[in-house]
Amino acid sequence: MSRTLWFLAGAGAGVYGMVRGRRAAEAFTAEGLHDRLGALFLGARMFRDEVAQGAADRESELRERFGVVPHGRPELTAPEPTQTKESSS
Repeated sequence: MSRTLWFLAGAGAGVYGMVRGRRAAEAFTAEGLHDRLGALFLGARMFRDEVAQGAADRESELRERFGVVPHGRPELTAPEPTQTKESSS
């Protein structure tokens, strides 16, 4: 039983090592490097788009909060009159 277990463990480690070695060798071929570089640029582009979208969302939120029109000029609105207890009597 013990020899069978060690044989299977060794065979599994050998297969695992071969697969990892083959993947590492493929990663350093011209095609593998091209794929990795493409993935890096895609990730950078997605990150840039997410940051730009977040900045636009935040800008819209701040413009709405402070009442600024999209062109950057504040809207001119008259303040609403407030009523106090003294003036309504």
